[in-house]
Amino acid sequence: MTDTSYTPLPVARIAHYHAHVYFHDAAERERAAVLRDQVAERFTVQLGRWRDTPVGPHHLPMYQIAFARDQFAQLLPWLMLNRQDLTVLVHPNTDNPRRDHGVHGLWLGAVLPLKLDILPESNADEAPEIIQPNTTPSLTP
Repeated sequence: MTDTSYTPLPVARIAHYHAHVYFHDAAERERAAVLRDQVAERFTVQLGRWRDTPVGPHHLPMYQIAFARDQFAQLLPWLMLNRQDLTVLVHPNTDNPRRDHGVHGLWLGAVLPLKLDILPESNADEAPEIIQPNTTPSLTP
């Protein structure tokens, strides 16, 4: 039976996306560094800082790749094929960070626990994050 009380969300609510690339140890961090360089060579994205200790809702060290909606169709399939057996969470950024991470996210690799209770259910009062690409692609995906 279909729940007819659910109102579909418009895709226009997605401002942009984040991909979180996780690593457990030094060997995985090296693979994550190679992946990071490969992404920078191929995509116009904003590469975030290395987080060598867990931060926010994340239980593992990671870095973030922020990217515009128009990059999704190219970047996501590329990550699917080239993530080097690392776990990656890809999620939209709407006005509900808790749902973005916990309900709307896509996992490439293992599904990891997140501390969702620390994320707000709404950030509609905040100015949206602006993606500032810091890569200069020289290769095609």
